[in-house]
Amino acid sequence: MVPHPVLSHRYAQPEERQHYVKNLFDQGATHYDPVVGWGFFGTGNHYRKTAQSRHGLRPGMQVLDVASGTGLVAVAASQVLGGDSTVTCVEPSDGMLAVAKKKLPNARFIQSRAESMPLEDDAYDFLTVGYALRHFADLEATFREFHRVLKPGGHVLIMEATRPAGRIGSALFKLYFGIVYPFFARLLTHSPKAEEMMVYFWETMDTCVRPQAVVSALQAAGFQQARRIPLMGIFSEYAAVKAG
Repeated sequence: MVPHPVLSHRYAQPEERQHYVKNLFDQGATHYDPVVGWGFFGTGNHYRKTAQSRHGLRPGMQVLDVASGTGLVAVAASQVLGGDSTVTCVEPSDGMLAVAKKKLPNARFIQSRAESMPLEDDAYDFLTVGYALRHFADLEATFREFHRVLKPGGHVLIMEATRPAGRIGSALFKLYFGIVYPFFARLLTHSPKAEEMMVYFWETMDTCVRPQAVVSALQAAGFQQARRIPLMGIFSEYAAVKAG
């Protein structure tokens, strides 16, 4: 299951998606943190910490952060854990990894796509994805990998922004994420790539499969208790457990 259809003005074929995304993130990596910090009004780290705590993250756990980007979710996890020595980050972008490594000196970093990770079976207690579900090539293949690398009883938490179903909510969502956010990203950074990255985020949010499809893909991959928790009408927490 693809998370969204081909965006033909960005790339021509489905198999070209990963190259386009990697190149975009490589070039926009140095601008990502300030743009995200501004876009979420400085509340992002607090939310990332509390979300992971609510879903069961505790000191001593082995944590896998997939599509870790600049390490924002992994940093928040390390603050809950009391250190980063039990954190593993998987990310395909060289540029994003370079930024993340500066923040997490004791973490393990692996450059890889999510659909086929060079990781051992049954190794992690807690797996996170922060606002990157839309960038996977195949949701069911990715979720099967998540299931494989989690220990029995392990938890998965996927945080995502979701376009509201209603007409008014959808219009306001588009106004902010599709117009206001990219404009200020360019204004703040003077970077066309930062603006393009935010526009691309909006385009993938707009065309992303609906929440029930994500829950169904988690269930198809073998997870139990798969569910979506909506927040403020525009955010989603997808959570599930590997059977113990």
